[in-house]
This record gives sequence, C-alpha cells and structure tokens, in this order.
Amino acid sequence: MNQKKSKRIGILTSGGDCAGLNAAIRAVVHSATHKGWEVIGLIDGTACLLGEEPDVRTLTPAEFDGTVMRMGGTILGTTNKGDPFHFPMPDGTFKDRSGEIINNCKKLGLDCIIGIGGDGSHAILRRFAQQGGVPMVGIPKTIDNDIGETETSIGFDTAVSVATEALDRLQPTAASHDRVMILEVMGRDAGHIALAAGIAGGADVILIPEIKYSIEHIAAKIKKVKTKGRNFALVVVSEAVKTADDKPYMVTHTDGQKRYGGIGNYFSEEISKATGFEARVTVLGHVQRGSPPTYNDRLLATAFGVKAVELVEQGKFDRMVAWKNREIVDVAIEDAIAAYQEVDPDSTMVKTARGMGISFGDKPTD
Repeated sequence: MNQKKSKRIGILTSGGDCAGLNAAIRAVVHSATHKGWEVIGLIDGTACLLGEEPDVRTLTPAEFDGTVMRMGGTILGTTNKGDPFHFPMPDGTFKDRSGEIINNCKKLGLDCIIGIGGDGSHAILRRFAQQGGVPMVGIPKTIDNDIGETETSIGFDTAVSVATEALDRLQPTAASHDRVMILEVMGRDAGHIALAAGIAGGADVILIPEIKYSIEHIAAKIKKVKTKGRNFALVVVSEAVKTADDKPYMVTHTDGQKRYGGIGNYFSEEISKATGFEARVTVLGHVQRGSPPTYNDRLLATAFGVKAVELVEQGKFDRMVAWKNREIVDVAIEDAIAAYQEVDPDSTMVKTARGMGISFGDKPTD
C-alpha cells in the first residue's frame, strides 16, 4: 500500500436513489483504501454539510464484504430537495447556503469529493466545488439514462429489467381477460426506459415524450392487433408523455411540488373510448428504483468507482467517469451536464422497434 500520498476523500450520493449506488461506493472504498487513503461517507448527500456539525462516517472495506453491493438504494442516504444555492427556509424565503457546505468540506479536511448523481446533482456539486476550491470527480447515476457524454448510467439497466419483468407478468393476465394492458414507467423527460423495456417486453405500442402521437394511430394499431387474432395488447408509456392537447400530466403533492404521474390512466380512458376495448393500468413508480441491481449495474458501478479513484490519484478533477465504446473513460462534467441525452427518434433502438412493428402512435399502421 502507498502511504506516501495519503488523501481524505469524501463520497456522497445525491438526487433520486437507484440500484447500483452501493456497488459504486464499495468500489471507491476498496480502491482508495488499497492506496492507503481514507474515505469519508457524507450522509444524505449535501444535506449533511449544512449546519454546524456535518453528519459523516468513515467507510472501511470491512463493511463492504459483498453483501452491501447486492442491496438497492444507498447506505449513505440521499436527498433530491433543497438546492443549497437557493435553499427554502421555514419562513418561506430562500437563502444561499453554499458557504456552509464549503466551510464544512474544509472543516472535514477533505482533499476531494466523489459525487454520485444525475445531471442536476452534478451541476450543483460542480458549482460549489468551483466556488470553494474543492476538487471533484463525478459518477453518473440515473434510471432515466439522460445524462450526457455517457452511453449508460448506474441504475438504468435495473430499471429496464424491472419494467420488462412487469410486462412479462402483465401479458398472461391481459390474454386471460382480453384486455389492453398499459404500463406506466418512469422517465422524467426522456423515454429510454419505456423504449428499452417496450422492445424487450414485446409491447405493441411505446409512447415516449420525444415522439408525438395521435390517439387515432394508437387505436388503429390496437385494433389491427385484435383483427389479426390476438386478444390482448401491451402499451408502455413514459410518465413524461403529454396529453393529446400537449399538456403535461402532473400531480400536485402535499409539499406543493408538481410531479409526473397518472398519464397511464389518461391513456386507459382514451384508448377504451377509441377502440371499445377494456384497458387496465399498472404504474411502476419507485419499484424501478428499489430493486437489487442487475449484474450489469453492479459491473458498471464497480468500474466507475475504480476509475473515479484513478482520476483522483492522477489529479484529474472536474471530470466525470463515463461509458463509451465498451470502455470506461472520463469527460468534462461541464460537457456531461450540457449534453442532455434524450431519445433520438432516428436512433437504432427506435428503428429496431419500428422494424418489429411496434407503434409510437405517430404514424398510421401498415
């Protein structure tokens, strides 16, 4: 072990949870400890760095014996609320609390931070890292797979696997009852989950926010399925798909925030009216986040964690690890958060779906 260049690395998970986060943390701890460095876990993301006493704990290989990487979620906790540069206060005002985070990083004696998050988290972490002179390396995670400069992110494979399994389970009951089964999946602004699961799960219709549809084309596809002798149809819809009059389908929660949810019910009513067929809806929601990670997510997270430690050793900061052309590389965080990755309507996967006769509701059926 190299004791000459001892470092103290802070690691945190930020934004929504997903499968594979613990595998990434494990990889960082094992790799960094092997170099003689100390790894400090920051509890509940940036929230632990607000206030006088940071909530942290030292992470050691002994607690990462292989069990933790099989778990969903994050053992460090996370938060997707409260931008520290515009933090909501009890009196209804907003305050810039980024200085507290910077001061606590210095109080902890951190040489750098490894942040595991999506595009929004990376943007916030990068901002206070630059403002406070705290070196940072990023690891991409998002079930939506919408962060730029990487072909895939931690959590996406597991989310698709869960959605595909849901279609596998819905198909028999759809056939048993002569129904149209609609599966609503997550996808904040991108339809990657719906597209991948729809192809893998044998959907007849895939609805994503990147491709405009018409109810008439959807109904025509479902009627065609029925006239060809099949008594059921499967529809996958991303939560961010808008209604036919181009309005987002959102729910206002008790905290006042509006979030996507319920578009599957909208399509159930519209499809039933347009076709006369009985439709039922299943909303997966957070089930896609909490599953134990697939082997792909475990491998990706482990490789990302090891690469992140390598970047720290090389002094390459303001960089994010990424997967490109079957290799782990590093890219500028600035580029990653600038290049939002939505579904390309001309992509290979969209062409694959069309080649299988899957409808996106944007064209008449053949």
